[in-house]
Amino acid sequence: MAGIIRSTIAGRNTVVLLANRSVDLTCFRCASSNRVKRIKKPEITNRDANQTKAAAMRAELEEQSALYAGKRFESVAQSLSARGYLRAIKPYTPPENVSEQVLTIAKENKLNDRKQPLGRMEQKFAFLSACGKAFGHWVPNSMLHELQTVDDAVVFYQTPIDTRLPLDALSSVELPENLYIQQEYIRFHPETDTMFGGKSAFPKSSTVVTGLKYKQKYRGHEAKKSWP
Repeated sequence: MAGIIRSTIAGRNTVVLLANRSVDLTCFRCASSNRVKRIKKPEITNRDANQTKAAAMRAELEEQSALYAGKRFESVAQSLSARGYLRAIKPYTPPENVSEQVLTIAKENKLNDRKQPLGRMEQKFAFLSACGKAFGHWVPNSMLHELQTVDDAVVFYQTPIDTRLPLDALSSVELPENLYIQQEYIRFHPETDTMFGGKSAFPKSSTVVTGLKYKQKYRGHEAKKSWP
């Protein structure tokens, strides 16, 4: 009888423990479900509107790239034309029919499409060499990779190159009536300026010519000093 009572009590304790555990598991499930956030469903967008917008963006990008390709070599030609004077480059004045001559040379070298890229290096070398001999004006090494089509060569040989000094270039410009530029400036020298007995208004000032080019054009004068 005592054994039956003990087993009954032990069974009740087990049931209580299992009940407590089931409650704990239920609470754990509730807590875990509260921590997990539900994923929001993506909103359904207008597919046709997106495709139309993407097509418009692609068309605008192609238009900008075409515009850049057209102005790419023009900017290079302008920089070559406006590059600094005193550079190791010869002046060049394009002839009137430069475009026709370049196209004729291109046809002789089997380049019939003006906008087609120059493919083979041998063909490009023969074409540019013939243009250089015809015009007496050669493409610099730094610009060989820029000439990719026949049109690029036409723009290059249509660009004049002026290597004169800015002061010398003003002699060919029509100036306003109230502006005058003295191209040949005057330097004092006691041997040539003898109106006042070879004396200068600035007796202690020397006129020194330092440039090798202008030493042949102007004479320098070192004034005498009364003190060291």
